[in-house]
Amino acid sequence: MRRRIAAIAALAGVAALGLTPTGCYLSRAAWEEGKILAGRRPISKLVRDQSIDSGVRNKLQLVLDARAYAKDSIRLRTGDSFTTYSRLESDTLVLVLSAAYRDRLEAYTWWFPIVGRVPYKGFFDFDAARRAAKSFLDDGYDVALRPSGAFSTLGFFNDPLLSTTLSRDSLELVNTVIHEVTHNTFYAPGQAVFNESFASFVGARGAAAFFRSRGQATAGARVDAEWADEKVLGDFWTSLAVSLDSAYAQHPDDTAARINVRDTVYMRARHVLVDEIGPRLTTIGPSYIRTVPLDNASLLARRVYAKDLNLFDAVYAREGRDLRRTIGRVVSLARSGRDDPYAALRRWLSQGALARPGSR
Repeated sequence: MRRRIAAIAALAGVAALGLTPTGCYLSRAAWEEGKILAGRRPISKLVRDQSIDSGVRNKLQLVLDARAYAKDSIRLRTGDSFTTYSRLESDTLVLVLSAAYRDRLEAYTWWFPIVGRVPYKGFFDFDAARRAAKSFLDDGYDVALRPSGAFSTLGFFNDPLLSTTLSRDSLELVNTVIHEVTHNTFYAPGQAVFNESFASFVGARGAAAFFRSRGQATAGARVDAEWADEKVLGDFWTSLAVSLDSAYAQHPDDTAARINVRDTVYMRARHVLVDEIGPRLTTIGPSYIRTVPLDNASLLARRVYAKDLNLFDAVYAREGRDLRRTIGRVVSLARSGRDDPYAALRRWLSQGALARPGSR
């Protein structure tokens, strides 16, 4: 009888969840994830299949090599992620929606089980994504809707390599693999920005080290150059965010004035981006600089992956540019400062500066 009662209660809970918007969304995500998992094929077999184009097989082998490097050399928890391959019917896996208030630099967030609150929402249903984006626009939010070809289930499932990811060039492919398995290794609930920015750091530094370990110094240097550009842009996004906050603070009780001053800040930012930042970049062309959207949703969405990147590099430098030690240090500090992992990193760095002989 107890088992029957428990089963009935469980079924009732599932049914109730399915009737809620979040429940319907998670059900669709579970269905799509199930299709992806059902279509998996072992990469180890595919690389030996002579009927497959040699270029595809080479990239599949590169994925296996990258995950092996992540596991053995920098001690990431790869699990069985990227040991299988799934071909999708589309060149886009999900559309990712971000929204932000126009009169203040604050993202709209969604809550999900396990990961907590996050400032984005992925949609397998593209029409639903566009409807949600329009609804936010109609309600006066800034909105960013962008495609994504990869994601991580944080190690809960055997994440396969997707055809959307395989289409990327070799440098980005390796970076993506290492970025995603970083999430398997550590993911702080409710700290999406920290998690993604940390994974950006590990993906970039890990990919550069991977190519150098194979004697591909040119590829390693290119990854480093791309990372340097990401840090330059990351600093620019941070400076822009500070300018916006300062501008908003000048009009605490006037919503219309706050929105007007916001538009002025973004107009000036475009000139700085084109005239000052663009010429400093070596791997990002001028077309991106001229056309990249500038609004609160787009700014906050970019900062999810590029907030305080130099802070991770500072820990990396202090750990003797040993990526394995740096990852362990960052994870340890983040766990000790769950409410604000960035503050935990800053405290550790400042304590080290005070401890050095001759420091002031």
